[in-house]
Amino acid sequence: MSEAKKLVLERTYRASVQELWELWTTKEGFESWWGPEGFRVEVHEIDARLGGTLRYDMIAHAPEVIQEMKKQGEPLSHATRGTFSELEVHQRLTLTHVIDFIPGVKPYESTMVMELFPSGNSVRMVVTLSPMHNPEFTQMQLEGFTSQLTKLDKRFGAGVSAPARDR
Repeated sequence: MSEAKKLVLERTYRASVQELWELWTTKEGFESWWGPEGFRVEVHEIDARLGGTLRYDMIAHAPEVIQEMKKQGEPLSHATRGTFSELEVHQRLTLTHVIDFIPGVKPYESTMVMELFPSGNSVRMVVTLSPMHNPEFTQMQLEGFTSQLTKLDKRFGAGVSAPARDR
């Protein structure tokens, strides 16, 4: 995993820093957009402070996704947990997730860093994802995160959407 490059996704939204920050740090905000299309989350705990806990279930909810998950013998939901391992209010946060739900893969940590850069009436949001345990899962992570960003694109009208790049 250490040789793989980090993935960087970038969007500029017509939104305030406060609006975007709350999407990452409050139950209501997180539940409103987290998860790829066809999935939703149910937050059980979100304590947005340094060392604070994040616990939620990722749940398939679209009929076609449920059907495909059943067809593949995959569970329709899984518990996810992590911590806020870095926090600079309204500027930057790091979420460290524990990846312990993949059969046959030893649990490991995966980080995502979110940074906000205000400019006039818009905010550039840069998200840096650490690679997963193999290239296939890293690609799935990229596709899933890109999919969930479309929820914010629709909400805030992405002014500029930079393609994902390696770092």
